[in-house]
Amino acid sequence: MSEAPTTVAIANQKGGVGKSTTAINLGAALALQGERVLLVDLDPQGNATSGLGIDRGSIDDSVYDILVSEVPIEDVIEPTSVRNLHVVPATIDLAGAEIELVSTFSREQRLRHAISNLDSSYDFIIIDCPPSLGLLTINALTAANEVLVPIQCEYYALEGVGQLLKNVELVTSNLNPALVVEGVVMTMFDGRTNLASDVVDQVRAHFGDTAYDTIIPRTVRLSEAPSFGEPIEAFDEMSRGAIAYRELGREFRRRHGRA
Repeated sequence: MSEAPTTVAIANQKGGVGKSTTAINLGAALALQGERVLLVDLDPQGNATSGLGIDRGSIDDSVYDILVSEVPIEDVIEPTSVRNLHVVPATIDLAGAEIELVSTFSREQRLRHAISNLDSSYDFIIIDCPPSLGLLTINALTAANEVLVPIQCEYYALEGVGQLLKNVELVTSNLNPALVVEGVVMTMFDGRTNLASDVVDQVRAHFGDTAYDTIIPRTVRLSEAPSFGEPIEAFDEMSRGAIAYRELGREFRRRHGRA
């Protein structure tokens, strides 16, 4: 019997820092390196869902139904074009879930309970969180073993990260004592600017070994890939973005003793 999957929440309360891009492309990189990966799209915008080629209009049940109606997670999982990579899709219905869950018993635990019913058919479960610290993100942090924080190499990069870390501490104290911040990955790096390099230095000074060595560049190809419903590896495997996410996948696997 294989061990339970490692569940990783990709979280940062700031929008536009590369959460969904990292969820999609780290998930695809791990899958192509032989890991069995389930990506849970917990963002009402559904970017990870559409970015993996899932037509949100044709979805019968989504993560909303898991959280609100307790539909079994295995009934909602969809295959993707990437071997070993599956997704629990999100639709705009999810935007109402936080309000509907407010009066629900054990509301912070819904996702954890759903995931606990999965057998050992996955090595990693990656949760793409919304850019807020509401009940959806609390569900993700309660279900996860680890948090991976994308930080963009721009002004105010660390703004909001302190609040996220405080919330992680609250969840650790009250709901999920096993939760740890596993890593920080720097995204949207533009090597032509001094600012980007300054931010890298700042993040490394602040987080030390928690920061990944791999840095994700800002590239046109990375931003184009989601509109084609493909991870960067399938869209343009020789692009700088694909090479970076492959390396991030390898570094992630090394940290988890799997490479």
